[in-house]
Amino acid sequence: MRKILVIGAGKSTAVLIKYFQDKSIAEDLHIIIGDISIENAKKLTEDHPHTHAMQLDVFDVDTRKEAIRNADIVVSMLPARFHIEVAKDCLYYKKSMVTASYISKEMQELNTKVKESGLVFMNEIGVDPGIDHMSAMQVIDRIRNQGGKIILFESFTGGLVSPESDTNLWNYKFTWNPRNVVVAGQGSAAEFLQEGAYKYIPYHKLFRRTEFLEIDGYDRFEAYANRNSLKYQSIYGLDDVLTLYRGTIRRVGFSKAWNIFVQLGMTADDYILANSENMSYRDFTNSFLAYSPTDSVELKLRHYLKIDQDDIIWDKLIELDIFNPDKKTGIPNATPAQMLQKILLDKWTLDKGDKDMIVMYHKFGYELDGERKQIDATMVSIGKDQTYTAMARTVGLPVAMATLRILNKQITTPGVQIPIRPEVYTPILEELEEYGIIFKEKECDYLGYNPDGVKG
Repeated sequence: MRKILVIGAGKSTAVLIKYFQDKSIAEDLHIIIGDISIENAKKLTEDHPHTHAMQLDVFDVDTRKEAIRNADIVVSMLPARFHIEVAKDCLYYKKSMVTASYISKEMQELNTKVKESGLVFMNEIGVDPGIDHMSAMQVIDRIRNQGGKIILFESFTGGLVSPESDTNLWNYKFTWNPRNVVVAGQGSAAEFLQEGAYKYIPYHKLFRRTEFLEIDGYDRFEAYANRNSLKYQSIYGLDDVLTLYRGTIRRVGFSKAWNIFVQLGMTADDYILANSENMSYRDFTNSFLAYSPTDSVELKLRHYLKIDQDDIIWDKLIELDIFNPDKKTGIPNATPAQMLQKILLDKWTLDKGDKDMIVMYHKFGYELDGERKQIDATMVSIGKDQTYTAMARTVGLPVAMATLRILNKQITTPGVQIPIRPEVYTPILEELEEYGIIFKEKECDYLGYNPDGVKG
């Protein structure tokens, strides 16, 4: 049997394992699930005869090396910062590997040796990054093959709650790492191209510079800019593009309300709050407001941020219970971001029967035969349950499909790479359609940018 080693048994791994199990007889596969928690690994085996669990601490060098040495291919579903240890062992033992994470500087530095060894180190093949790369390059390459020139590319992705499970005023629940949601956009200004001009949005303005999107059957969304939209400009071959923008999708109204937390300073993650474990939610909120011997916390916040009492934003804040004097986070030595995350988890955690939703939207503006045209491509995926979520499906399936194709020598170009070549994206996108992950395209008038937005 051919052995696939999967390191990490997190939320996105269940669909990945199920795919391998379904293919195990026809493809002669044996799946080894390694995780620091043997219990978590065992849950994913589901007593499948071609699957077994092992305890694998990535920092236990001997166990890690032995597991990789005995595998035919390795899938790392660990947190991104731990991939490099796996990658070095894969290189030493001449094993190809697959991850869903962004290529780190350390990973990229292995490229020459990976190529020389004839190995495939496939990265960024989850949903975003991953399906976004493949679906974008498929259309970009098609336009180029027709003789067209790309002049605009905008790409948006959001992990949201499905309409039937949308039960709060924010129209949002956590469907992936809550910390990443709380600290999104920090670190540097958002950078993008707009009609040939470089544009920058500082963090304190990020959530007030949004673009509106319409998706048939799902109404209206909004998007705020990712930190660096220009990262893939050369990789996609878009050096001459006039507009290049990548963003994160939310329901309309989310960003304006979230901006309250940004302006208060609640998303800061670079200092510790004194006595944080004993602070009530009300104390936490009050700590960012000026002292007053008479005014309530509610009144101070409304006056400071000019929120009318009948504004829906006020109702959203009340819904989160941030003025509750009895609730405590109980987190010692917490940053403001950690405190806010705990408060949000109380209200934004998916309930047992909830389903999540992945939304992706691409805009392609191009010139062909002297005319400017535009293609809009959209994809919506709804989760099945708390195990087979939309997030787990759109991350796990492309990882699994790429792994099997590398193992079967259908993907052979060596090196540290992302899925932007036709030999990778064409068969994987076709197979994803069998699982209901389908892009719908429509041609529309070229607009240059969304005139309803305030991005430019």
